[in-house]
Amino acid sequence: MQDRFDVVVVGAGAAAVAALRRLSEARVSVVALEARDRVGGRAHTVLARPGLPVDCCAGWVHSADENLLAAPVERAGFTLDRSPPHWMRQTFNPHFPPDQQAAWRAALAAFEARLDAAAKRGVDRPGSDFLEPGGRWNGLIDAFSSYYNGAEFDQVSILDYAAYEDSGVNWRVREGYGAAVASFADRERVITDCPVATIRHSGPTLMLDTAEGRVTARAIVVTVPTPALAHGRLAFSPGLPDKAEAAAGLPLGLADKVFLGVDDPGSLPVDGHLFGRTDRAETGSYHLRPFGRDYIEVFLGGRCARGLEGAGPGGATAFAIEELGDLMGADFRRGLHPLAETAWALDPWALGSYSHALPGHAGDRATLAAPVESRIFFAGEATHPRFYSTVHGAWESGRRAADEVLASLA
Repeated sequence: MQDRFDVVVVGAGAAAVAALRRLSEARVSVVALEARDRVGGRAHTVLARPGLPVDCCAGWVHSADENLLAAPVERAGFTLDRSPPHWMRQTFNPHFPPDQQAAWRAALAAFEARLDAAAKRGVDRPGSDFLEPGGRWNGLIDAFSSYYNGAEFDQVSILDYAAYEDSGVNWRVREGYGAAVASFADRERVITDCPVATIRHSGPTLMLDTAEGRVTARAIVVTVPTPALAHGRLAFSPGLPDKAEAAAGLPLGLADKVFLGVDDPGSLPVDGHLFGRTDRAETGSYHLRPFGRDYIEVFLGGRCARGLEGAGPGGATAFAIEELGDLMGADFRRGLHPLAETAWALDPWALGSYSHALPGHAGDRATLAAPVESRIFFAGEATHPRFYSTVHGAWESGRRAADEVLASLA
C-alpha cells in the first residue's frame, strides 16, 4: 500500500466505517488500518450454521425510531424486524410467577428512580449504593446491569448511567446488524491484518508504525476500544497520559453470547424469554426463538461471563445448558446442542464488549473525545456522551471526528 495519506483511520469498526465514508465523500486521501482480518469490530455477524446468521455482540438497533442507521440499513437491502423486544416477557417460568414478575419490575423501577434523583444532584457514586439493603431483587437487578452495562452496578457511574438516551424503540436486523455495518465499508480503503503499534506526533508529520511498515498522515482518527489506549496496546510518542487515564475510566464491560440449537422448536414460543435464576446475578438471560428460528440466544454478562471465559472454551455453553435443563427438565436439555459462543474479553483487539464509566469517571467520555493538536481525533462508542455502548453512537462519533478532521485540514 502507499505510505502517505491525508488521513489515516485506526480501526475498521462502526465508528471507523462512518469516518471513512465521510472523508471519502470529501475526496481526501484516506485509508483505514484494521488489526483484524475483517471489518465491523464488535458489530460482527457469523453463520452459526448454514443459513443462520447470528450477531456476536451488537444486535439491537436501539432507539430505532431516531437511529440514523435504521433507514440506510433498509435501503441497503437488510430487513428490520420491528417486533417488540422480549426482555420483560417471561415464558415457562414456574419459579417466577406473574406476581413476582410484577414485584421485580416495580423494584427495578424504584431503583432507577433513586438513581435518577441522585444523578440530578450531581454527585457521582456507584449504582449499587442505591440498591435496597437486603432487597429481594438485588441479584436480578445486578444481572440486568451485567447484560445492559456489561458490569454490575458497583462498577457503574450513576451520572453516566443517567446520561444514556434510549427512546425505548428497539429493532433487530434479520440478516445481522454486524453484516449491515460491514456492508457500508469501502473495502478498497481498508487494509486488514495491519495493526498500528505507535503513533508518533513529535514532528510536523504524523507517523504510524504498523505491521506493514511506517505510514505518514496529516491527521489521524483513532477508533480503537478503550483497553487498547488504557493498556498501551496502541502507544503514542510522546505519550498522552490524559487519554490513557480517561480510557481506563471507561473500561469495556463484558456481555457474551451463547447460541443453542433446539431439536423441538415448536415447544417454545417465538421471541419468548427466560431468566435462569432470579435470586442471584450469576445467571443467563435466554431469548427463545429469535425471528421465529429454531435456536436460543443466551446473554451472560459481568463477572459471571468473565468467570465462564476463564473456564475455557465451552464453559459458557455448558453453563447455559445446565440452567435451561434445571428450568425445563432433562428431556429438554437433551434436545439442546451448541452452535456458537463468544469470548469478547479474550479477543485481543477488543478485551470486552462495550464501555461503561466507572464511578467518578462520567466526565471521561468528553476527555477521550477531545482532539489532540488539532490533528489526532478520537471516535468510538466510548466517546459518545449519550449513545455510548451502541452502534449508532459509534457511527455518530465517527462522523463527528471526520468533520473535525475536515475543519482542521481546511
